[in-house]
Amino acid sequence: MDFSSQFNFMHRRALLQKQSHVSSILAKHLFFNNYGKPDYDLSKNANMVFSPLSIQIVLGLIASGSSGATLDQLLSFLKFNSVEELNSVYARVIADVLADGSPMGGPRLSVANGAWIDQTLSFKHSFKQVMDNVYKAAAASVDIRYKADEVAAEVNKWAEEKTNGLIKQILPPDVVTGGTQLILVNALYFKGAWNEKFDASDTKDHEFHLLNGGSVQAPLMTSRKWQYVKVFDGFKVLKLPYKQGEDKRFLSMYMLLPDARDGLPALLEKISSEPGCLDQHIPLTKVRVRKFLIPKFNISFGLEASNVLKGLGLTLPFTAGLTEMVGENLPLVVTHVFHKSFIEVNEEGTEAAAVTVAMNTFGCSLTMVKEEEIDFVADHPFLFLVKDETAGAVLFMGTLLNPLVV
Repeated sequence: MDFSSQFNFMHRRALLQKQSHVSSILAKHLFFNNYGKPDYDLSKNANMVFSPLSIQIVLGLIASGSSGATLDQLLSFLKFNSVEELNSVYARVIADVLADGSPMGGPRLSVANGAWIDQTLSFKHSFKQVMDNVYKAAAASVDIRYKADEVAAEVNKWAEEKTNGLIKQILPPDVVTGGTQLILVNALYFKGAWNEKFDASDTKDHEFHLLNGGSVQAPLMTSRKWQYVKVFDGFKVLKLPYKQGEDKRFLSMYMLLPDARDGLPALLEKISSEPGCLDQHIPLTKVRVRKFLIPKFNISFGLEASNVLKGLGLTLPFTAGLTEMVGENLPLVVTHVFHKSFIEVNEEGTEAAAVTVAMNTFGCSLTMVKEEEIDFVADHPFLFLVKDETAGAVLFMGTLLNPLVV
């Protein structure tokens, strides 16, 4: 790699590390928006998973069709200096980070972007070029005005196919109306096998402690092999690498386990308040683990992300400024951002998928602890993420509060 290529790679990685901080902030707000509700039921709605990258790609596409203060706000939220810088990074993410590694023995990855525009409108040439060249988005001109239900069904079918059947009905009933002008969709699918699989015969039920002080009996996996574990002040980090293919990309799942059984809220506050916190807390070497237990789980989680984004200060795309998308100079605004994710973690590895839809209508400090005999017993709520080690991009992130809740 020559100096110029190395500089560009390091620059992109630095920008993607900023995205990790955006991911942490999103995770904190999503967690507290759900868990903070008075009627929150740990037996029904315990867990959360989302794809920061999926949401960010859709926001990047919206930024490419924005101008003025709306564009500035999107760039500030996504931690980019210009739309050119944003599109340069996301072009490499889509081409490299999200390239399918399964033909070469690595994780299976699939990313797809789609745009459905009402047949009475047309994309601006410059925006269409960005969709084609950067986001590789398939565009369809459809009759949303008079066939809204059919278009919604088409979008749902597309998302289900692109996520290997894991994400069904990304668009809720009746949300697409005759006034909908444009639907932007990103779908992301991931399936990776552990580099070192777990023996299913060793998986046994153990007590898992809930945030409300109760507990459940849940299946926890174990292994006697050395693990990538690091102990920090107040929490531990486990890295579980996925099987690597010939393309030499590294992908791993991380589990951030607070020491305290009720320590997850404080951990989310910590990582979201310290830029670079996730990237600073990475186990680099394997260690002997005395007691090692992690749960099997699968999570399906959906949300309308507009209120969360507005709560984080991203308000202008929902009111004005999308002037660079269509050629008719219509006052397009974002009305909804739907996001749905699925993840399954078991003895073999991880399967995950996410879809983000945007609709438009008119109008940490690093404090390590001395390691002696390490335990990693994930028998209480923790944070997890799936990350591309080479680029630093976070594909999925979530919180597990109750492994028995699907």
